[in-house]
Amino acid sequence: MAVTLEDTIKRRLQAVPDSPGVYLFRDSKMQVIYVGKALRLRDRLRSYFTPGYAETARVSELIRRANDFEFVTTANEVEALVLENNLIKNYRPRFNIRLKDDKNYLYLKLPVTEEFPRVHYSRRVQNDGALYFGPYTSAQSLRSTVKSIRQLLPFRTCSDEIFKQGKVCLDFHIKRCPGPCERRISSEDYKARINEVGLFMEGRSDILVRELQERMESAANRLDFENAARYRDQLQSIERIADRQKVLTRGRDDQDIVAYARSGNDVFVEVAYVRQGKMVGHDGHALDGAGDAAEPEVLRGFMLQYYSSATHVPRAVILPGPVEEPELITGWLSEKRGRPVTIEVPQRGRKRALVTQLAETAAQELEQMRIQADYDRSRTEPMLAALANALDLESPPKRIECYDISNIQGDSAVGSMVVFEDGRPRNDHYRHFRIRYVPGPNDFAMLQEVLRRRLERLESAQRREEAEIVGDRSFTSRPDLILIDGGKGQLSAALEVMEAAGYADIPTFALAKEREEIFAPGRAEPIMQERNSPGMFLVQRIRDEAHRFAITHHRKVRSRKALTSPLDSVEGIGPARKRALLRHFGSVQAIREAPVDEIVKLGIPERLASRLKETL
Repeated sequence: MAVTLEDTIKRRLQAVPDSPGVYLFRDSKMQVIYVGKALRLRDRLRSYFTPGYAETARVSELIRRANDFEFVTTANEVEALVLENNLIKNYRPRFNIRLKDDKNYLYLKLPVTEEFPRVHYSRRVQNDGALYFGPYTSAQSLRSTVKSIRQLLPFRTCSDEIFKQGKVCLDFHIKRCPGPCERRISSEDYKARINEVGLFMEGRSDILVRELQERMESAANRLDFENAARYRDQLQSIERIADRQKVLTRGRDDQDIVAYARSGNDVFVEVAYVRQGKMVGHDGHALDGAGDAAEPEVLRGFMLQYYSSATHVPRAVILPGPVEEPELITGWLSEKRGRPVTIEVPQRGRKRALVTQLAETAAQELEQMRIQADYDRSRTEPMLAALANALDLESPPKRIECYDISNIQGDSAVGSMVVFEDGRPRNDHYRHFRIRYVPGPNDFAMLQEVLRRRLERLESAQRREEAEIVGDRSFTSRPDLILIDGGKGQLSAALEVMEAAGYADIPTFALAKEREEIFAPGRAEPIMQERNSPGMFLVQRIRDEAHRFAITHHRKVRSRKALTSPLDSVEGIGPARKRALLRHFGSVQAIREAPVDEIVKLGIPERLASRLKETL
């Protein structure tokens, strides 16, 4: 008697442990389509396969598509919650509620552990002792904020390479930087400045005002009227900005207000940040995978995704309605904050009015987003349909990856991978490759190296091992179409790697720039499209983007290489000694010709001076 899939699943369910953990559903293509958490894995998984369990069309569709499941046990439910969030961010399953493009959000980074910290932007929060503020969905808004702060509290934004040159730049002369490179400001004063920037970003303008008032009075008592006037001007500027912040509560509350708007399957969430009773900013986030999910599930999904990346957790979070598993979410937030966090759902009064007002803002943002999405779809859908028809694909490709190689006679060789999803660039999935294993000018071998490394990452992500829990989504996502910048030779080289790696089923084509010909596997003649056809326009745009991305990175690599000096290869010659040698002798050639005793006069040990001469 043949064993059916249903019988197999029943037997497997009996072997599932009755412990906390995370479970994953996969479809027939072994793609992860849903990630969930359970206090008791066995009971939760059994419920999915119980007739009549599906209460909504979304859950019904999930069960219909689920072809397999797996699970990971955890020590407790909080660990399961954290693992669930990591897996959702990694796989981005279609049936999970998740933030759109959350990897593309910006943070402001203040590396406070450095002597003269450089304030700059980052797209990743690391455990490196630095202060991070964000995430910000609007890069323009963050940059505008930083620009305003620099006028008030100047700080350096130059790269470490420029800073080490020890010369002030234009920023110093226009009073946007206090000149730490030439020690125009002490390390202690500069760090105090950076702490002030941190307070300002946290919305703690009252603390900053108090500190500046104390400094102004202290300077005045010392008869240091120049610094007292400077502190006075800063105080006036801060107070003007603080006055523009809207007073929301009568107390000194530290809270986030969350509201959302919904239209069909589209959900847009707005978060307002209240610090010391004043609204210091707000941000909007579109959600994917919400479908017909109820409000408690939508709010749980958003909070899990948002606060796992947020750099600040407030004392209270104000919600428009109840959230799933409130005790668990509250405990998790309190653990992240290090102090108690409360979740409030106001039914009346001022807080309820604020939630309603914020929901109206979310509805306006959602309408703007839908108008833009309709416009984009009206442009991209005909392109994808035309491309699928020209290349004889089964359906329009959702994810397209394009590869290009850039080098000069094999020198500083790099490869690029650009990604288009739904006909639009997915910039956060773009990747560079430094060519490691191919000596000399061999574009075919370089292309093969890039593809081999990319497919190895895809293969490792699809193995059911613990190593797949974390990873780069750009490499864990399977492409529907691969384009190669080149002709028949590049296509043959690519197909050789695709077949060896077991991915010969992914449609792969090459586009030659000279005559805009598309080369297809197994066809002697190239595919020719009209130059103004929608499909050709999309292919050219993707190919040109891959070429631009590769060329830009190649120039950076080449310029870095040009800035290196033979002195860098001598152990014991650090930045300070290198600077002293070049200032005294003027060039590496002059150092090469100088006697050892003259080098020793600069304070360099004789043994090191001799080794330097031998190396040069």
